[in-house]
Amino acid sequence: MKYSYTSARKKKIVTPELQLLFIFFGITLFMLFSTYAFLLFKDYRFLEQSRDIVQKRFDLNISLSSMKSKITFIEKELALSERVYTQNTVLKDSIANLFDLVPQRITLSEASLLKNGLILYGITPSKDVYNFMLQAPLRSIFHKNYSSFYPDKNGWLRFVSTNYIEENDIQNYDLKSEDLEEQDTNEGLE
Repeated sequence: MKYSYTSARKKKIVTPELQLLFIFFGITLFMLFSTYAFLLFKDYRFLEQSRDIVQKRFDLNISLSSMKSKITFIEKELALSERVYTQNTVLKDSIANLFDLVPQRITLSEASLLKNGLILYGITPSKDVYNFMLQAPLRSIFHKNYSSFYPDKNGWLRFVSTNYIEENDIQNYDLKSEDLEEQDTNEGLE
């Protein structure tokens, strides 16, 4: 090339076209790897969230079973308190009825309630007043009645009246009262 006016250019291995091609492939590979990394990250996050949701669900099931047991306990306590309240109301009414039975001429000094009976201590002017005014109503309520009298300083008589209901009748009464409570509950639900 001696006869040329321009000097020869050096030949390069990487031409501008080849550089453009490498840049294009580099950008494409970078985009592919970054997309792959993004998908891996999203997959990892999805797995983490699914594990968290499974753990939360497990914790909620445990707390739900705990709440159910607490609700069952509270319902049992409620039923017990209602039964006690009912028994107290019945007892209060029974005591009020007992004091309504006692006439004005007889004075009670003590009354003891037993599971199946009642013991009364008091003062009466005579045995006849006691027998007609207090003993008769007590006999209509109780199955067994025992009375003992002893004189007091003022001429009246002190008495001890022991009255019992037979055990079978108590159980029948308890069964009837439970049936009535269930019937009231069923009517309340309707």
